Amino acid sequence: METSKKPALSFWQIWNMSFGFMGIQFGFALQGGYMSRIFQTLGASPDEIPGLWIAAPLTGLIVQPIIGFLSDRTWSVRFGRRKPYFLIGAILSSFALLFVPYSPELWIAAGFLWVLDASINISMEPFRALVADKLPESQRSYGFILQTLIIGIGTWVASNLPWMVTQLGFPESDDKTIIPDNVKVAFGIGALVFLLSILYTVLTTKEYPPADEDQFKAQKKQGNFIKDFLDSVRTMSSTMLKLGIVQFFSWFAFFTMWSMATPALTAHLYNAPAPIKSEFNMNVATEKSTFEAMNVAYQHASDSVGSNMGVYGLTSMVFALLLTFYAAKRTVNRKWIHLVSLVLGGIGFISMRYIPDASYLWICFALIGLSWGSILSMPYAMLSSSVDETKMGLMMGLFNVFIVIPQIVAALGGVNILSKAFGDSPIAPMLLAGVSLVIAGLCNLLITDKSVARG
Repeated sequence: METSKKPALSFWQIWNMSFGFMGIQFGFALQGGYMSRIFQTLGASPDEIPGLWIAAPLTGLIVQPIIGFLSDRTWSVRFGRRKPYFLIGAILSSFALLFVPYSPELWIAAGFLWVLDASINISMEPFRALVADKLPESQRSYGFILQTLIIGIGTWVASNLPWMVTQLGFPESDDKTIIPDNVKVAFGIGALVFLLSILYTVLTTKEYPPADEDQFKAQKKQGNFIKDFLDSVRTMSSTMLKLGIVQFFSWFAFFTMWSMATPALTAHLYNAPAPIKSEFNMNVATEKSTFEAMNVAYQHASDSVGSNMGVYGLTSMVFALLLTFYAAKRTVNRKWIHLVSLVLGGIGFISMRYIPDASYLWICFALIGLSWGSILSMPYAMLSSSVDETKMGLMMGLFNVFIVIPQIVAALGGVNILSKAFGDSPIAPMLLAGVSLVIAGLCNLLITDKSVARG
């Protein structure tokens, strides 16, 4: 359907088409908040964690452009264009979420992370394209901001799920050498929410058919992923490239947080680093007792870190809610909102080094939440104003390259190597994340196209 002919949608129509992101974010929040904890519980050292996380960006690098290309060329009167991919990804993600906390070995947990991230990417990529499919240019910022509101709700609830489950009568396991029961139940709830929220969007949202079905079928037959992908890379607009630079530093910072916040903060603020089982002689009663006491302290500190991380989802939700009210009636300056939000998030990371105790940690994550709320909306709104709508899925998938490359760099040693510039303290990775986010914010000054910057 041509952009000029697209009708403006109501709040609830946009809410329905975006609601599936609630489940997607449950998956991401549980993955981001608890996978490092699962890895450490199964015996991984802090230096090994970024490498174990490499599955996540690698799957995104491969899966998202392919899914974008396929969904651009999919049309069914009954199932639509993007919805089949939502559903396939939801089924696979729910399966992975259900079983990952039962991993008996570290390599199995790493494998499940690979499956989980690939599945989430299958669902997530078409949601970005759906906003551009359904909404006229005047509502693009509004649509992406409303997605961010839903994502914020999902992040906050999912990050606090293990604590909520404990309050419902599922306490942590007495055996601290295994993954706690409250985490297992939380992942099970996450699997159910993921599937149900995607089903809600599938059942309540109708997609527009191609403007010219004969032309669409002809293009589908001529389509070649490798050729189209390389052509899209070659003809990439300068605006997309500049946004890609902003994305690079933004996602390097957040990957550093997801992979290293738990080991960094449990050691720096709680003085409760994860004990490495191989360093203790478990046949000696005193060493076994010391290990168990350290592990109890680490698990409790991890719960607190996870709850505090949920604050960034809550802040992004409030931030998105305020922007939703504003964008419903007015245009927004996407460029300056993104710049200021990223810089504030960088200050939040850097402040972790200087706060006197963990009771102030929520303030740091609140500032980070402003960045997260902007990252999930402003770049996509700006991008959607600068690309060919007939290739929206592929271009959104290509844009994802600027998200996954920094994560791959971080996982292959970037975090461990660059963190040393900030000293040997456990908190050094958070300082690295802060500086990276400030750089990302300042890179918004590269964007000079006024039609992209405002909308």
